[in-house]
Amino acid sequence: MQGRFHFYEGYPMSEVTFPVRVMYELGIKTLFVSNAAGGMNPQFKIGDLMIITDHLNLFPEHPLRGKNLPTGPRFPDMHEPYDLSLVRLADQIAQEKGITVRHGTYVGVQGPTFETPAEYRMYRLLGGDAVGMSTIPEVIVAHHCGIRTFGISVITDLGGFDVPMEVSHEEVQEAANMAQPLMTEIMREMIRRS
Repeated sequence: MQGRFHFYEGYPMSEVTFPVRVMYELGIKTLFVSNAAGGMNPQFKIGDLMIITDHLNLFPEHPLRGKNLPTGPRFPDMHEPYDLSLVRLADQIAQEKGITVRHGTYVGVQGPTFETPAEYRMYRLLGGDAVGMSTIPEVIVAHHCGIRTFGISVITDLGGFDVPMEVSHEEVQEAANMAQPLMTEIMREMIRRS
């Protein structure tokens, strides 16, 4: 897909995740997701690639709320939302190609504002390494459908540190555009080897 529907744009979760439902019906077995995210891990820098190993779902509406669809159980297990074999493959490819990657927990929030310094610090205290306004709903629905998922965040801005940093949408896009070729190189090779 090119782009996605965001909850902050006013779409209900059923519409945000509808493309995943369509992909399931088309027979896909693996979903690769990417996003731009704000980093709050002090070891991160702008332009880093963070392989998502877990997430914190802080959206006010759950994507599986309502009638259970027959693609999965009413209460799906979420102990491994991001497939560890895909994470290991990405690590191997990144190492072979000399691409530095980080690992971390992605925090999903409603948006559409960027985070305050206090919010960044709170998400960090909760165990988050990066925060954004997407990805988690699609991953939950994919997992419910039995689709393996792999996620990667481009760290486009930093927050929650001693000196507050102002961020603009244009700066986020610029950082994402610079890191995208490295992310694409990893994902293309993962697809080739899968």
